[in-house]
Amino acid sequence: MAAIRSYLWYVADGEISMQSIALGASKVPFIKGTQKVKETIKPDDLAALLAAPSDRSKIGIRDKTILILLYDSAIRVSELRELTLESLKLNETIPYIRVHGKGDKERIVSITDKTVEHLKRYIKIYHSETNGDYPLFYTVIKGNLSAMSTGNVERILNKYAEKIRPDHPGLPQKLYPHMLRRTRACGLYQNGVELELVSRILGHTSTQTTRIYASPSIEMLKKAMENNSVDVSETAEWLDDEEELARICGIR
Repeated sequence: MAAIRSYLWYVADGEISMQSIALGASKVPFIKGTQKVKETIKPDDLAALLAAPSDRSKIGIRDKTILILLYDSAIRVSELRELTLESLKLNETIPYIRVHGKGDKERIVSITDKTVEHLKRYIKIYHSETNGDYPLFYTVIKGNLSAMSTGNVERILNKYAEKIRPDHPGLPQKLYPHMLRRTRACGLYQNGVELELVSRILGHTSTQTTRIYASPSIEMLKKAMENNSVDVSETAEWLDDEEELARICGIR
């Protein structure tokens, strides 16, 4: 419909008699599709997912660091790919990372001390001989080092999702890196973090964009309903006295 409208207005620019047809087409409403609730990962499933990679293997340590950093910082997978050693400020009083986001905008995102521990362990293994210009997470193909691809990050995420799925059947069938970002953002909002601050963390230019993550939890909805409920209980205005009721009604 959008293509037809654009074409008719293009034709009408050269043929004035077509303007009424173009105007009529512009008034035809678009079909409204059902807006589905965006999936997030439940707390128990998330904890199991982050704990799934082994701490005893080199690959497991790398994979766990990727999953934990994606969740803790709520960065996009594209932003994760652009991180370098210089992006990390792990020895500051308040550790943080410098993120190169959309629109060529840079922001800083605070990370937890636990995430710092995982990053330091990862760097000790994977960056013992590299400098600050190297991609933080990389792959080596035929001797060529490059930033890890989005597809590879997604493969890692689903690899561990399948591993824990037998014990966590409620996990979404297909996971995407953005689910970790959405889960983190929703969790921050539901735990009382102001929307403006959540917006800064996510790198949004407007809080209107952030509102898609501001979905209340079931507990929040329940509390709101209970706080605004109406007391429908009634108290008797007189004693349950048959003689008194008869006297008031004038039948005795």
